[in-house]
Amino acid sequence: MADRETPGSQLAGYAGILRDACATGRRLTRAELEARRADGERAAEAGLPLRELIRDHLAAAQRVEPAPASRPLLAVVEQAVDAFVEGYERAQRQAVRQEEAARREFIDDLLYGRGGLGRLAERAERFGLRLSQAHAVAVAAGPEPYGDGYPVARRIEEAVLGRFGNRQILLATKDGRLICVAPGDQPDVLAYFAKQAHAATDGGRVAVGRSHPGPGGVVHSYEEALNALDLAERMRLEGPVLHASDLLVYPVLTRDRQAMADLVESVLGPLRGARGGPRPLLDTLTAYFDCGCVATETARRLSLSVRALTYRLERIHTLTGADPADPVNRYTLQTAVIGARLLGWPDATS
Repeated sequence: MADRETPGSQLAGYAGILRDACATGRRLTRAELEARRADGERAAEAGLPLRELIRDHLAAAQRVEPAPASRPLLAVVEQAVDAFVEGYERAQRQAVRQEEAARREFIDDLLYGRGGLGRLAERAERFGLRLSQAHAVAVAAGPEPYGDGYPVARRIEEAVLGRFGNRQILLATKDGRLICVAPGDQPDVLAYFAKQAHAATDGGRVAVGRSHPGPGGVVHSYEEALNALDLAERMRLEGPVLHASDLLVYPVLTRDRQAMADLVESVLGPLRGARGGPRPLLDTLTAYFDCGCVATETARRLSLSVRALTYRLERIHTLTGADPADPVNRYTLQTAVIGARLLGWPDATS
C-alpha cells in the first residue's frame, strides 16, 4: 500500500514554476498546467483537504520574489491554483461516480441475491448493513417513478435518516420505486418510511415484506413487497400501506393456478350468458362480498336501488346455481370471485 501523500508533496516544483513565469512574463505552459491538474488529482485521491492545500499554495507564493517589471505574481498564482483545483475536483467527481456505480451494483445484487451470499455480506458492511441479522424491506410506488436524486426521493431519505440516524438503514431506488431496507426488529423504521412516502407522493402506496434472516432475507422480503403491490393492483385493495403478512391467503389460493382457473370457469363461467356479458354481475358479486354481504351498502356503492341489486343477485343464482345469500354457496362464490381478480378473469381468458 502506497504511503499517504502530504500537502508538501503537492508543491514540488511549484515555486520554481512561479519564479520562471514571473521572470519571463509568460503564462504557464500547457504542460505546466497539466502537471498542476495531475497534482490536484493525486491530492484528492489521497484525501487531503482542499482548503489546506490552497493555503499552502498561497504561502509558497508569498516566499517567491518576482523580478522587477515582471508579470504580476498574482496572475501566475491564479493560473496555477485554478489548474490544481480543477484536477482536484475532477478526481472528486470521478470518485463520486465510482461510488455511485458501486452502490448501484450492490443494491442490484442485494435485491436479486447475486454475487454470492458471503461476498454480498462483506460488501454490505460498507453500506451500513449486517446481513447476518434479519431484515425487512418496504417498497414505495408513487404516481410518478422515483429516481436517484429526485426531490421526492431526497425528501423521504432525509426525513427517515434525520429521524433514525445510523440504524443500519439503506434507502435506494429501483425500477422507479423507492426501497427501504431496515433491521427486522425495527418495524418503526419501515412504518415511518411508509408514512413519509405516502405523504410525499400524494397517494403513493407502500408494501412491507416480512422480516427474514440471513443474506437471502432481503431478497425474500423484497419479493414479498413487490408481490403485495401487484396483488393490491389486481385485487383493488384499499389502504396506503400493505403488509405481506396480511396477504398470505392470496398466494395460497393461486399456488395451484390451474385448479383456481378451473374453479373460476366452473362457478362463474355461466355468467357469460348474461345480457351484457359477465362483467356487470361479477362486479356486483365483488361489491357484495366487499360490503360484507350487506345489500343496502352494496346498492349504494354500485349506485343501484336495493330492488335492482336483488334482481342481479337472483340472476346470478339462476345462471350459476349458487345463491350468494346461502352461507355454503357464498364461500364458493367468494373464492371464485377472488380467483377471478387474481387471474384477470374474464378479460384474460376471453
